[in-house]
Amino acid sequence: MKKMSEKSCQGSTSSSNPPMGAVTICVSPRVLFNMETQPFSPGPASSFVKVLEVVNKELRDLCPESKELIKVVIITNDQVNVRQGLIESIKTIKDHELFIELRSMEDGESLINVLKANHADLYLSDQSTEVEEALGGGIAAATMFTPEKMAAVSETQLRVAFDGDAVLFSDESEQVFAREGLDKFNEHEKTHENTHMNQGPFKGFLESLGKLQKKFYDKGQRKKCPIRTYLVTSRGAGSSGTRALKTLRSWDLEMDEALLRSGAPKGPMLEKIRPHIFFDDQMSHVEGAKAAGV
Repeated sequence: MKKMSEKSCQGSTSSSNPPMGAVTICVSPRVLFNMETQPFSPGPASSFVKVLEVVNKELRDLCPESKELIKVVIITNDQVNVRQGLIESIKTIKDHELFIELRSMEDGESLINVLKANHADLYLSDQSTEVEEALGGGIAAATMFTPEKMAAVSETQLRVAFDGDAVLFSDESEQVFAREGLDKFNEHEKTHENTHMNQGPFKGFLESLGKLQKKFYDKGQRKKCPIRTYLVTSRGAGSSGTRALKTLRSWDLEMDEALLRSGAPKGPMLEKIRPHIFFDDQMSHVEGAKAAGV
């Protein structure tokens, strides 16, 4: 156990410099702040970013010399006065535990190049064209939507929920369902129950979170881990759900909870677990999440 603990805390960084081995989350300023107000008020990603401070603090307490923390990069192409407003607003949501950088795009510079230069693990925006560009470049990305009323979320534990097909996994099975219907989908999943699915766009981000979780697990502090992950899928408890879980195990990835909805609405379950963010490719489930305040 000692060797595992030492290995899990490799690397070093000072509290004044951004961590070189960080999990990097890039965001558009308009998901972090409502820029229609003066001063800028919190946007839909604000509670998600705020709890990252807590995660970093717990990681520092666990492994004081570790360089594997979380940092946030705000990517903007706005004018100087807007950038100044962002600088002032950033001060209201962070302390020394969270690294937030402001990256201004130059004329003619592509978003995907900026994301890759910053080693982005995730990009969040309110613009679907930007999200499509990031996804096309192999980076996990999502368009953020704002509920009319945001549900209260944990201030001490980051909770992230993922759909399965076309999110963590490829959309191969989803295409079978769309093309041939539920019966053929179930038949396909039964036939391929022991065939692992290909990865989807968010597998890498889940892996990054898993590496941080493992630091706590290796030190026997699973219950104190400040990160919790959920699989919230329309797959059921039969072959389709079994295939999803077998695929995750084949990747050596672990979800804290796997919620197999068997086609039932996801909103009521999301209302119970109250994740800071939920990733899904179907607008019907996105609307259900919004109705639940997610």
